[in-house]
Amino acid sequence: MDLKSLVEPIVTLAEDAGRAILEVYSTDFEVQAKDDASPLTQADLASHRWIDAGLKALTPDIPIISEESGLPAFEERRAWRRYWIVDPLDGTREFVNRNDEFTVNIALVEDGKPVLGVVRVPVLEKTYVGCKGLGAQRRDGDQAPVSIKVAAHSGNPVRIVGSRSHRGKSLDAFLQRVGDHDMVPMGSSLKFCVIAEGGADVYPRLGPTSEWDTAAAQAVVEQAGGSVVTLDGKPMKYNQKADILNPHFCVIGAADRDWLSLLPDSE
Repeated sequence: MDLKSLVEPIVTLAEDAGRAILEVYSTDFEVQAKDDASPLTQADLASHRWIDAGLKALTPDIPIISEESGLPAFEERRAWRRYWIVDPLDGTREFVNRNDEFTVNIALVEDGKPVLGVVRVPVLEKTYVGCKGLGAQRRDGDQAPVSIKVAAHSGNPVRIVGSRSHRGKSLDAFLQRVGDHDMVPMGSSLKFCVIAEGGADVYPRLGPTSEWDTAAAQAVVEQAGGSVVTLDGKPMKYNQKADILNPHFCVIGAADRDWLSLLPDSE
């Protein structure tokens, strides 16, 4: 498969889904609760429908996992060598709170690794792309794509991004061990993208996430020269087990420090 030939259609699909989200964002929308108590809006569903139809038209033979369509049984999924994984609206809490920090995430996974990822930031009209064989880029509005790379050296103070909605004692312990730092809370997969373009050094995630939250942005970070590793130092992989929860992980841009050694022993 020629991955690079998929970039423009997927970027267009993410942009269109972003516009569908913004149509709802501009209204007095209702918020429902899913079974796990996480929020759900008509924007999530509108984006899902748009992306699902677009992917089925573009690559009818490639299966799709979307947060809003349910998870196929592992007995079926484990036979997939290649599949799409989608979060139609990552950062629904940010959407509901109207702080603009939400994204559209579309990724293609091959053999457990995200090889193509598109992250669209609807409010900012900004798109991040990571594609094996192409590298990583940022697109601002109608401007030409700009290649992006992670930072070669960590800042002084260290620049750390973390979840706006989830923070715990483990992260506080990490921050204490790092020493002098600037901590920037941020929603959705934007945290990965800031690292991919060199705007932050590290993002330790010591709380729950799902594979559709991270796959697209992981492709962007890795193609920008960074890494996304579990706490044993191994690259984070996908579709390896029955549930879709990620282990705790660390997104590393600047690789001049042993970030994993600073994580709490209990993790």
